Amino acid sequence: MSTDKIDFIAAFSDPQAVARYTQGPPRYMPGFADVQRMAGVLLAERAPVDANVLVLGAGGGLELRAFADMQPAWRFAGVDPALAMLDLARRTVGEHAERMTFVHGLIDDAPPGPFDAATCLLTLHFLSPAERLRTASEIRRRLKRGAPFVAAHSAFPQGAGERKLWLSRYAAFAVASGADAAEAARAQAAVEAALATLAPEHDEAILKEAGFSDVTLFYAAFTWRGWVAYA
Repeated sequence: MSTDKIDFIAAFSDPQAVARYTQGPPRYMPGFADVQRMAGVLLAERAPVDANVLVLGAGGGLELRAFADMQPAWRFAGVDPALAMLDLARRTVGEHAERMTFVHGLIDDAPPGPFDAATCLLTLHFLSPAERLRTASEIRRRLKRGAPFVAAHSAFPQGAGERKLWLSRYAAFAVASGADAAEAARAQAAVEAALATLAPEHDEAILKEAGFSDVTLFYAAFTWRGWVAYA
């Protein structure tokens, strides 16, 4: 297992971090709930009313709950490598759990499908470019031909001087959204030191190299980007 996998799994296995998780994303990602709703809309454009959906990085369960609220007949396979986060997902989805299968592991542990749609939200930025490409390719391999895939994660300009500027905006938005300034500074430092963030055009190229077509940007806000693509 590569170092990048070990680091992010450990980060999401800490009980205190797990307990605080549901408060975090809305403070750090502009329009967090709207991104989930947009993802649901984009998937529903092509997925059938009884779709079987793969959700990679499902820990916490926030997107699972959002999708299940939107689509009462969809079924889900939620995959996550952090067992504590997967347990949180089970609690978060509540009554929707009967339509869900929870899988502890990485993309290699996901069911073979074929799935009608897939998402990977706030996850791919934890992976190195090579592992990101492999993971995207494995997601595509599990999808029916033409099935939609939505990815959203940290992606912003990486040029000289640009990276630090955008990360300072990332932290400033969190503070403006109610995060403690010291906490936001720690988050900024962690992202700068540990995340394999790429320029948006690099992320888009990875999706194309993985075999996805019609890769289209649907969301852009400070250090975040979201794409929809098709298998």
